[in-house]
Amino acid sequence: MKLLSFLYNGQPGWGAQQGDEVAVLTGRWPDLAAALQAGPQAIAQALRGDAPRLPLAGLQYLPPIVAPGKILCVGLNYGRHVAETGRELPAHPSLFIRFADSLVGHQAEVWRPMASARFDFEGELAVVIGKAGRRIPAARALEHVAGYTCMAENSVRDFQKHSAQVTPGKNFARSGALGPWLATADEIPDPAVLQVVTRLNGEVMQDGRVDDLIFPIPELIAYISTFTPLAPGDIIATGTPEGVGARRTPPLFMAAGDVLEVDIPGVGRLVNPVADEPAACTEENPHG
Repeated sequence: MKLLSFLYNGQPGWGAQQGDEVAVLTGRWPDLAAALQAGPQAIAQALRGDAPRLPLAGLQYLPPIVAPGKILCVGLNYGRHVAETGRELPAHPSLFIRFADSLVGHQAEVWRPMASARFDFEGELAVVIGKAGRRIPAARALEHVAGYTCMAENSVRDFQKHSAQVTPGKNFARSGALGPWLATADEIPDPAVLQVVTRLNGEVMQDGRVDDLIFPIPELIAYISTFTPLAPGDIIATGTPEGVGARRTPPLFMAAGDVLEVDIPGVGRLVNPVADEPAACTEENPHG
């Protein structure tokens, strides 16, 4: 199944993509995170009923999980990406937090912030938790995965480097994206075989296999669940492959008018135009 969240005529909803339509399941569960708590079999059973249909073409995509309880991101997790930075392989996962309002959905504009011109692309595979757990053994970790989605994790490089904490460079409003949908785990029995491709204006910038992860997905889930409980709808961004703009010669950063794509065959293709943050974003009107 491919499960998505959307706005239609200004009203939020969610459902399952079926061809060029979406089978709407908002009447059964208020949002996708709530449905994940019921489990994939319950969602599949609901789809066998008479769910109303809407054309995909008329929807405004939202991030598949609109208000995740946690968004945990892993830095420097692809071996070849670590090599291009000139650093040593880490002994433990490097983790940071993203806020939900730093992400938009498929086809929505991502914003290059007014505060910086060093807006870098980072395509990633994101894991969505479907089954709650704490201290989850790596051998059973994939049992806790609801599915996978594409993430434009992106970085504002100068703010990322202001200190040892990367949080400021990772949380500018609308600087990243998630979507277009959640591909359920039954469609992807082995995420290690997935390919993560990032394109800027149609040109391939990043092309990495998930089996290059220093800390594979089961190890990440085991490590993270050691210090915090994971809940349905929580998101783990697994890291970005080599080829980021900051490590190119000369450096390459995103600007207004660019189009960013994160393409993970078998999962989806996330497309977002890049725009400058509106000057209307002020103290009184933070979202423009």
